[in-house]
Amino acid sequence: MRYRMTQKLFAMGDDFTIADSLGNDVYLVDGKAFSFGKKLSFLDMDGKELAFIAQRLLSMRKTYEIHRAGQLFAEVRKEFSFFKDKYTVDIPGPNDYEVSGSFFDHEYSFSRCGRDVALVSKTYFTWADSYGIDIVDGQDDITILATAVCIDLVNQASRH
Repeated sequence: MRYRMTQKLFAMGDDFTIADSLGNDVYLVDGKAFSFGKKLSFLDMDGKELAFIAQRLLSMRKTYEIHRAGQLFAEVRKEFSFFKDKYTVDIPGPNDYEVSGSFFDHEYSFSRCGRDVALVSKTYFTWADSYGIDIVDGQDDITILATAVCIDLVNQASRH
C-alpha cells in the first residue's frame, strides 16, 4: 500500500495527515500542543484512536513509545551509528523492525527478518514536510506509519 504523510503547516502541535494512493485522507495524527515531551494521537477519519505516541523523556537515546488499546505496544529507539541513521522498533515477539537510511537523503527502509517491508522517502518542493511511504502487503501499516511519525519528530529535533 502506498501512503503520503504530510505535516500540517500552521497547526498547534505536531499534526499530520496520511492519505492513501488515491489522495483520500485515511489517518490523522493529532499532536498535543502543551505537554511535557511529544504526545500524539494516531486516529482514523472517524476520530477513533488507533495508537498513541509518547516521547520518553528520561532516556539515553531518543525513544518514543507506541501504545495500542491502552497498552505499550512498541518502542522506537534511535541507535548509535556514525554513517547512517538507524532505529529499532521493538515490538512483542522476536520480529522487530529495523529501520536504516540517510538523514541527508531523507530516505530510509524498514526491514523485518532480513526482508525489506517498507520504504519512506521525503518529497521535495513542498511547503510542509511530506513523505511517500510504500508498505508491502501483510505488514502492520499502523505501526510502520506511527514509526515514520516518530522518526520525523527525531529528525526535526536534530535540525533545531
